[in-house]
Amino acid sequence: MVSFAQAIVPEEVSYLIMPAMPSATWQMLDNRSSGEPLPRGLDAVWDAGAGIISKLSPRYKKLYQQTEKVLSLEEHYSQQTDLRLRESADKLRETFRCGRENPADIEHAFALVREIAFRKLGEKPFPVQITGALALEHGYIAEMATGEGKTLTSTMYVTIAGWRGQGCHVITVNDYLAKRDAEWMGQIYRFCGLSVAYIEQQTEPAQRKAAYMADITYCTNKEVTADFLRDRLTLGNITGLSSALLERISGKNSRITDRLIQRRLNCAIVDEADSVLIDESVTPLIISGNAPNPQQVDSFQQASEIASQLISDKDYKINHRYRDVELTEKGREHIDELTEDLGGIWKGARRTLELVNQALIAKELYHRDQHYVIHEGKVVIVDEFTGRLMPDRTWRDGMHQAVEAKEAMEINPPKDTYARISFQRFFRMYRKLSGMTGTAAEAASEFWQIYHLPVVKIPTNRPCLRETLPDAVLTTKEAKWERIVQEIKYIHEQGRPVLVGTRSVFASEYISKLLNEENLEHQVLNAVYHNKEAQIVAEAGQPGKITVATNMAGRGTDIKLGRGVAEMGGLYVIAAEPNESARIDRQLFGRCARQGDPGTVRRIFSLEDEIITRYAKTTTSLLKKRYALSKGDISSGFVQHVFKLAQSRAEKMALSRRKTVLRTDHWLDEQLGFAGKE
Repeated sequence: MVSFAQAIVPEEVSYLIMPAMPSATWQMLDNRSSGEPLPRGLDAVWDAGAGIISKLSPRYKKLYQQTEKVLSLEEHYSQQTDLRLRESADKLRETFRCGRENPADIEHAFALVREIAFRKLGEKPFPVQITGALALEHGYIAEMATGEGKTLTSTMYVTIAGWRGQGCHVITVNDYLAKRDAEWMGQIYRFCGLSVAYIEQQTEPAQRKAAYMADITYCTNKEVTADFLRDRLTLGNITGLSSALLERISGKNSRITDRLIQRRLNCAIVDEADSVLIDESVTPLIISGNAPNPQQVDSFQQASEIASQLISDKDYKINHRYRDVELTEKGREHIDELTEDLGGIWKGARRTLELVNQALIAKELYHRDQHYVIHEGKVVIVDEFTGRLMPDRTWRDGMHQAVEAKEAMEINPPKDTYARISFQRFFRMYRKLSGMTGTAAEAASEFWQIYHLPVVKIPTNRPCLRETLPDAVLTTKEAKWERIVQEIKYIHEQGRPVLVGTRSVFASEYISKLLNEENLEHQVLNAVYHNKEAQIVAEAGQPGKITVATNMAGRGTDIKLGRGVAEMGGLYVIAAEPNESARIDRQLFGRCARQGDPGTVRRIFSLEDEIITRYAKTTTSLLKKRYALSKGDISSGFVQHVFKLAQSRAEKMALSRRKTVLRTDHWLDEQLGFAGKE
């Protein structure tokens, strides 16, 4: 039973018919191949070994040597007038457009863009930002600490990628950032003779096509992947350039390529690369259509009613680690009794067990205000990594309908799948791929295994002054919440701002309730209040502010310290529960101590937190017995090791799921002919 979210974008076929526009769409037909499948057996061992050896390469040292050459050109460009700078940009653009560039041209281009950024934005990239941009040019993942200015860093490489004339996609995590960065950094690109555009969810087809024809296009991973699938549907049986030419020569579908939206997938720079390329890649993107089936809809409601009459540990067993439910013999007999008088679909024993099993999973393992919320009368999935609502997604294989039945809501019929693709497979299609993130080191092996992208760690511009306090571990959740509130109250009395990170909407609302009881004014940022995200995060560094946020809501928005906050010690960050990856914990801690500012971080966990009870169940049970009478902090080296072990197991399972998604894509390609190969 699949237990993770499946991305589905509802579509109407008529939406694909678009007015013809003259464009170079023919060239996009040569990138319809998805690349080679992941290696297996000895090939996988060999590939992993190559990744380990590649880590030994002194990449940062070489990049910084080139950075020094860029810095040596600062005076040359700073003395030029704006007119002279434009002329220099035009000459370099011609050089890159013709493919005649060499390392010296790249250094001059970076120095030029650096000066233009200073004149247009008042910001001149620091040496470490130049190094980060060079890492992008070399096709690496640049790990740059939160707050080090990744948006400005990318402009140096994005400019020369735009000059090369085949399009450059800058991938961000949400529409807000796509629009903000395109408008903000567009001043640099336009000065350099480049066109820039952005795509958001409500962008119309004709506008999308024009945006993709721009030299630089800002968009989200969901939008660019969905547009690729729409083009795939438009092409139909055309699988490459040769078959497209044959269709045109024969007179069949002679105008079909004029209806394509995208052009060649040439170059992509992924912001928050760990989120886009790893965290979200466990959910394939699907374009689907309605498939009304009243009998099937009724069966979901009946299955929910049957599941409500079954008893845990008697009729079924719950496997929390694998998020599955196993029926017992008594449970099967009980189901036979409950469905004896039902006809239709319930006459099939296998289908009966599948429907009831699914209803039990929805009942026991999909929790309201954690995995989903009820928003505007609908079940809306909550992204477990960001805490954001995902109204355009539904769980697959009837799981979404099972949750709707559980909540006694109107059940929407399952949809027919028109096309699907995983994010891993899609991004592997780009001719050149690179990215930036604040947390890549923990996922370096996966970046190599899936995308063959080495990770380069870029140091901070100023020394990091973050103070990491010892972990506090309590035996129960109640004791943990009480300790967190006490900690918040103590720090608040000092006048310092506090940011509390939670894993679920429920947890953030529960802390909010406790803070209200203490008359502590605060802001809550979760899936319910996502429309205020940027504003709430931007104000989180003001004196005395208390902000409760789910996971990494607000990524991409700086938390700037208010007046006098730095002198008090900076932002105080509390992690209220471990995440399934230590990398996501580090993302939360990266919200403080930016650009040389001070800050403090602390983990306050309990033995009842989901990660440890799910992935280290036996050891946790022993610890609970050992510390049953303890009401204080039980943190020790062994307890911390158990938490790390649980996270490690969770990370391995998540990696396995992501590899399965990619392999499934390749299997479907071979078996169903999703996309042909030249």
